[in-house]
Amino acid sequence: MSSKPTQISKPKLLIGEGSEEVLFFNALLSYLKITDVQVEQYRGKQKLASYLKNLPKVTGYQQLVSLGITRDADDSAASAFQSVSGSLKGAELPVPSKPREITGNSPQVSVLILPDYQDSGMLEDLCLAAVATDPVMQCVDDYFKCIFNTIERQTKNMAKARVHAWLSAQIEPDKRLGEAANAGYLPWDSPVFDGLKQFLQAL
Repeated sequence: MSSKPTQISKPKLLIGEGSEEVLFFNALLSYLKITDVQVEQYRGKQKLASYLKNLPKVTGYQQLVSLGITRDADDSAASAFQSVSGSLKGAELPVPSKPREITGNSPQVSVLILPDYQDSGMLEDLCLAAVATDPVMQCVDDYFKCIFNTIERQTKNMAKARVHAWLSAQIEPDKRLGEAANAGYLPWDSPVFDGLKQFLQAL
């Protein structure tokens, strides 16, 4: 499966790790009434380097004004940013000196490391922070405590597990995070999303 878009039809391109990010960012862009950004996935952090190298071959690339790259911090925001920077350098694209900095032109490039460009974690952590005051979250945390106390099992990825548990408590319980964002389940007016909104508005 190709790890590059078949065509670039808008002046700005925002890329994320996978399909969840595409749905999530499209939902937030719609909320912000931003219509000139195309969202694509590079299908996992290991494929970012090849995606960026192939990008200039895509129809419409010559008209590209801005490229925004997002990636989960996972264990280290600094390491994640270094990895993205290496991929940009390998593709001979402008390399920002820090997250959220805009550099270069035709296209200008900026990088955002999730959840907040400085802490470890991922997109799910950002969304969990946004719904932290939801009374359901107490039930979610009690659920995982019960599992641990009963069988001493702890999930390998608590952020993803807590998001899934929160989603299962919604009226339609079978949505994934990106679908939930699209359905309006997330509180876009939360200040937790301010940094991400500023990044998108600056593209």
